[in-house]
Amino acid sequence: MSASTRIPPIAQPFVSERAKKTLDLVEEFVEKDCIPGDAVFSAELGEGEKRWQTTPVIMEQLKEKAKKLGLWNMFLSKTHFKQGAGFSNLEYGLMAELLGKSKIASEATNNAAPDTGNMEVLAKYGNDAQKQQWLTPLLEGKIRSAFLMTEPDVASSDATNIELEIRREGNEYVLNGSKWWSSGAGDPRCQIYLVMGKSDPHNSDTYKQQSVVLVPAGTRGVTVHRMLHVYGYDDAPHGHGHITFENVRVPLSAMVLGEGRGFEIIQGRLGPGRIHHAMRTIGAAEKALEWMINRINDDKKQTFGKPLASHGVILEWVAKSRIEVDSARLIVLNAAIKIDQGDAKSALKEIAQAKVLVPQTALTIIDRAVQAYGAAGVCQDTPLAYLWAGIRTLRIADGPDEVHLQQLGRRENRSRKDAIAAKLKWQREESDRLLLAAGFKAKSHL
Repeated sequence: MSASTRIPPIAQPFVSERAKKTLDLVEEFVEKDCIPGDAVFSAELGEGEKRWQTTPVIMEQLKEKAKKLGLWNMFLSKTHFKQGAGFSNLEYGLMAELLGKSKIASEATNNAAPDTGNMEVLAKYGNDAQKQQWLTPLLEGKIRSAFLMTEPDVASSDATNIELEIRREGNEYVLNGSKWWSSGAGDPRCQIYLVMGKSDPHNSDTYKQQSVVLVPAGTRGVTVHRMLHVYGYDDAPHGHGHITFENVRVPLSAMVLGEGRGFEIIQGRLGPGRIHHAMRTIGAAEKALEWMINRINDDKKQTFGKPLASHGVILEWVAKSRIEVDSARLIVLNAAIKIDQGDAKSALKEIAQAKVLVPQTALTIIDRAVQAYGAAGVCQDTPLAYLWAGIRTLRIADGPDEVHLQQLGRRENRSRKDAIAAKLKWQREESDRLLLAAGFKAKSHL
């Protein structure tokens, strides 16, 4: 069955014929070109420091093929941007799921984070000069970028804690401070940092103290100290940088949207970014399930004289995984539809649901697959360990689960408490009235 025939019925009315054809092209490109190419990409990177100066040949070859197939910049929703390939968030969600099955597919189609979020920022908030200088080459896949928000010395889950100083001096801004987990900063093609810092620390409104500025990589005073590992994986050449700024000077034209607009920008950026992560994670979960099914039907790997597929607990794992993937997919597609019908701000609840549920679901499924493989599941002979490491970080990235759950719970409680109390009060009173009318005693209530 092709990808276009597997679209959930609830999403079918929102998917165009063009998107269905593209979805099938994406599936073929990922399964036949990108997944086999994952190993070649790793081999071409090599070992040691070479990994940070190398652009594997296969990536450029895949990019050229993706462009010819029309598989380029699908993430920029037609409902909010004019620069993309003309698909909705829902349509891209179905495509991103397939991209999530390969290490390199997202970059090969120019749909990789953090460039996706950075391009959305520039497309939505950048001025004409900023778009020409940075957005155009990013859209063309000629350069890469990094988003610098998280800091090592504060609890960055509360973005009001951010301390990097952005001070205006004459016709320049001067930046001082440090950032880490700056994903994408290790790539030799990374030419621009989008940096969030504090430009007005004394503003009474804590959500207007921050700004976002554009800092070219290699600017004097910028020091990249190291690349951080994710459960032992360095993610070269992409990398997650620990970077300091010491009297870094950029012109006033580097300011995005305006001083004090940082929170507005990051909310506009992180909403779609979170849903993109969730979309790709569905694909990773599907991949883990595929590997599990393959393992339990391997006749050479029998336990107690039987293939694993004949053991009831294993079949239960498969069944639960199927239910969980399909359920998580509907949560993601629902959020995508809500964004398409309004914007990310109008879909805060749906985005939060997907952001929390999907990584947890995927980790559960990957863990089952690891258990099915035994020792092989935790080593480099399967993709499972790498999938687990990458997806585990999503429970922290773009805001930890706990922050989203707290906000979701607060919003749910605040928006419904009065209406629920009034409804239940009326129902109790109506019940008492009906009981009395029928000749019975009214019930006692709490």
